[in-house]
Amino acid sequence: MMRNFVVVVLLLGALAFVVNGVSWAAMSHAAEAVEHTEEAISHGKQGHADALLKHAEAALKHAEAAQKEKANMHMEEGIKHLKGAIAEGKKGDAAGGVKHAEEALMHIHEAAK
Repeated sequence: MMRNFVVVVLLLGALAFVVNGVSWAAMSHAAEAVEHTEEAISHGKQGHADALLKHAEAALKHAEAAQKEKANMHMEEGIKHLKGAIAEGKKGDAAGGVKHAEEALMHIHEAAK
């Protein structure tokens, strides 16, 4: 009887660890997406479309990873705007990229709540 109890407790502990690990990983990706999006905005405001592009691409990778781990409509919208920022960055339009990146940041913040 005691052995069964110990096994159940260990299994529940392992399950709690795995569930919390996935949650922490999603939050980590969301935090990285926020950080890179903020960098994209900062560089874009300085007129550096190339740096905006680099950070928007990094933010997109993290946002997509966070979305895979825990689907969220705000993260999905953030991903759309990061793709818009990337498209504008590729055209050399820093101001257009900033507009999309700011929208993305708002949605990623909502998803991370």
